[in-house]
Amino acid sequence: MAHRLLSFVLLFLLFGCASYAQHATLAGNVKDENGHPLELVAVTLRGTSTGINTDAKGNFSLQVPAGKNITLSFSLVGYSKQSKTISLKEGEIHNWDIILKPSTDLNTVTVTDQHARYEPGTIAIDVSKANIIPGQGGVEGILKTFVGSNNELTSQYSVRGGNYDENLVYVNDFEIYRPFLVRAGQQEGLSFLNPDLVSTVNFSVGGFQSKYGDKMSSVLDVGYKRPTAFAGSVSGSLLGGAVHLEGISKNKKLTYLIGARQKSNQYLLQSQPTKGVYNPSFTDIQALINYRVSTRWEVEVIGNYARNRFSFIPQSQTTTFGVVNQALQLNVTYQGAEIDQFDSRFAGISTTYRANERLRLKLLVSGFQTNEQEAYDITGEYLLGLLQTDLGQKNFGQVKEALGTGLIQDYTRDYLTLNVGTAALRASYNTKKHFIQAGVDLTVVNIDDKLHEWERHDSSDFNQPYSGTALNLTSLYHSSASFSYSRLSGFIQDNFRFRDSSGLTASVGLRYSYSFLNNEFILSPRIQIAEKPNWVKDIVFKFAAGIYAQPPFYREMRDLQGNVNKNLLAQKSYHIVLGSDYNFKMYGRPFKITAELYYKGLWDLDPYIYNNIQVRYYGNNSGTGYVYGGEVRLFGDLVKDATSWVSIGLLKGAYTIAGDNFNGTTPLPNDQRFMLGMYFEDYLPRNKNFKVHLNMIYSSGLPFGPPNAPAYADTLRMPAYKRVDIGFSALLLDGAKKQQPIHSFFRNIHSIWASLEVFNLLAIQNTLSYTWIQDQTSNRTYAVPNYLTNRLINAKIIFNF
Repeated sequence: MAHRLLSFVLLFLLFGCASYAQHATLAGNVKDENGHPLELVAVTLRGTSTGINTDAKGNFSLQVPAGKNITLSFSLVGYSKQSKTISLKEGEIHNWDIILKPSTDLNTVTVTDQHARYEPGTIAIDVSKANIIPGQGGVEGILKTFVGSNNELTSQYSVRGGNYDENLVYVNDFEIYRPFLVRAGQQEGLSFLNPDLVSTVNFSVGGFQSKYGDKMSSVLDVGYKRPTAFAGSVSGSLLGGAVHLEGISKNKKLTYLIGARQKSNQYLLQSQPTKGVYNPSFTDIQALINYRVSTRWEVEVIGNYARNRFSFIPQSQTTTFGVVNQALQLNVTYQGAEIDQFDSRFAGISTTYRANERLRLKLLVSGFQTNEQEAYDITGEYLLGLLQTDLGQKNFGQVKEALGTGLIQDYTRDYLTLNVGTAALRASYNTKKHFIQAGVDLTVVNIDDKLHEWERHDSSDFNQPYSGTALNLTSLYHSSASFSYSRLSGFIQDNFRFRDSSGLTASVGLRYSYSFLNNEFILSPRIQIAEKPNWVKDIVFKFAAGIYAQPPFYREMRDLQGNVNKNLLAQKSYHIVLGSDYNFKMYGRPFKITAELYYKGLWDLDPYIYNNIQVRYYGNNSGTGYVYGGEVRLFGDLVKDATSWVSIGLLKGAYTIAGDNFNGTTPLPNDQRFMLGMYFEDYLPRNKNFKVHLNMIYSSGLPFGPPNAPAYADTLRMPAYKRVDIGFSALLLDGAKKQQPIHSFFRNIHSIWASLEVFNLLAIQNTLSYTWIQDQTSNRTYAVPNYLTNRLINAKIIFNF
C-alpha cells in the first residue's frame, strides 16, 4: 500500500514538473507610432481563450506553451491588428516591443480613442466625414444620425428626450456657449465647431463621467489639431466658403491653426414656403496657438469671433394641407421686415505643467461675450380657403370657398448683452492602476437683458381673444433685467483597473456645485464600469449610474411672462445605463455593434415649450418625470473600404407638472418615440475616386397642442420627420501620385475634390411647427403646418494643400 502511494506521488510530481517545464513567458510593451504607451490592448493567444490586456504603461506578460509555434495577436479598436508567430524553449522568457499603427480598414468612425469603447454611451467620431456627409454637414450633421432630428436648419440637437439647453460642448477643455436669442434655424448661422480644425470628437449620450460639467443630457468633447507640418484647405459651395491654415515653427515649439468661414444660406432659404427677400450673412474666424516653453510646460491660446446678420422682408406664403377630401390652403401677404444681429466673442488661455511622468496640472481662464439684437414688425394678411378636389371641375386645385380671413402681427424688440468669465484648474495623477483627476471651476455671469414681444390676431375685424371693451393681445412678453451671479463647481474621480491582467475597469467620481445666487449646494456621485472578458469574441460590457444636475442659466430663470426667478433650483436627474460593445468580422471586413438600455429619473424640472428652436421655460421647479429607452448601432464596411453605419433608437419620456389639475403624465416636448439614422458610402467598382454618400434620418413626430393651453393638452403628434440627402464626390487631383508637371500651378495641391449634393432627395414636406388660425365667424381653429426646406441642389469644391 505504501509502495503504491509512493509511486503515485512520484508520478504526480514528475507529471507536474513536466507540465511546468513545457511553458515559457512572453513579456513586452505596446506603443503607438509616436511612442505613447497603449493601455487595454488585447493580447491573445490564437486558437485559445488565453489572453491579457496591457496596463497603463503598455506592458504585458503572458505564459505560453513552449516547444511549438504559437501566434499572438495584438488588437485595439482604432488600430490595425498585429500578429506575430514564435517558438520558445521550455522556461524561456522573451521580450517583445510592439508598435500598433492607426487602422486603415477598421471603422474609425466608431472609436478613434482607445478609452471611448470602455465609457458607456460614448461614441468617437471621425471628423473626416464632416465635410462630405450630405445635407447639413459638419460635426453636428454626423451627430444627428445617432440621436435624430426634426429640423435641418439648425445645428442644435436633442439627446434622449432632453432639450437643446441640456448639451455640453467642450473644445480643448474650454466650455463653449451659443447665442441665446436665436429662435429660428434660419437665424442661427455657423456652429462654433470648425471641422477643418478638429482632430478628435467624443460624444457621450448619457451616463458620462464626473469630470464633465453640469448638464443633464450629453457631452461633446472636441479636441483641435496639433499640426506637425504646414497644410491648409480652401472650399466653396453655393452656401458659402471656408479657408484654413495650419503649421509648426522650425524649432517645433509653436503650432498654429487659423480658420475662417462665410455662410449665406439664402439659396437654401428660398426653398421654404415663405417667399421674400432673404439676406443672411454669417462669418466666423477662429485661431488656436500652442507654444511649448519646455518639455514640461506649454501655453495655449484660443480665440473666436462670430458675426451673424440676418435680414428678411417677407412677401407671400402659400401652404396647402389637409386630406384628399378636404384640402385646405392658406395664402398670406406680408408687410414689414426682420433685422437681427448676433455678435459673439470667445477667448481662452491655458497653461499645462507636467511636474513629472505622473502629475499634470492645467490652468484655464476664458471669457465669452455676446451682443444680440432681434427686431421685427411683420403683419400677415391671410385667407384660409377650401380647395376644389373634384378632378372634373374647371377650378380643380383652386380655392372654392373662403373659410376665414384676418391678420397676424408679430412685433419684437429684444436686446441682450451677456458676459461669462471662467477660471479653472485641472490636475491628474497617473499610477500603474489608477488615473486620478480633479478640478475646480469658478464661473461669473453678467446679464443685461431687455425683451419686448407681442402678437396680435385679428379675424373678420374681430380682435382675438375678443373683448367688447379692450384690445387684447394673443401674447405679451416683457422683461428687463440686469444682474450678476457666480457659481463654484468641481470634481474628483478615479479611473482604475482592478488587476493588471483584468479586463475590468471602473471610474468612480463625485461632482459638486454651489450657486452664490440661491445658495444651492449639489453633490453628484457617478460611476462607470466596463468588463472585457478573456473570450475569443471581442466584447465589452458596460454599466453607468449617477446623479446629473443642471444649475439654471439665465434663460431657465425667465418665466413665460418674462419675470426672472433668481431662486430657481437646479434641474436634477439620475441616469442608469447598461450596454455592450461587440467587434466582429463579416465577409472578411470589420464590423462593430453597440447596444444600450437607459433610464433617467427627472425631478425639480423647469417645464418648457418650444418656439421654433427657442426654448422658453415656466421659471419654476414644478415638474417631475422620466425617460427610458434603448439604442442599437451597427458600424462597418458594408462595402470594402467604405465606412457606413446605422443607428436605431426607441424612447418614451413623460412628466407631470404640479398644480396643473391633471391626473396623469404628459409626453415631454422631445418625446421622440422612434429614430432611425443611416450613413452609407460606396464607390465605383474600378475607381474609388468616384464616391456616393447617402444620409437618411427618420424621426417620429413630436407632441404638440393648441397655443396658450396647459401642457397636458399636447395630445397631438406632428408628422414624422423624413429626410434623405445624397452626395456624389469625385477626386479630381491626387497630389500623392505626382501626375502634374513640376511647373504646374497645382504642384503644391495634395488633392481636389468636387461634389454634387441633392438635399431632401424625395422632396418630403417636413413640418416644423404650426400656425393656429381661428375664424371668428365660425369659431373654428385650424392648425396650419409650417414646412421646412424643399429639394435643393448644392455644388461644392475642396482644395487641400
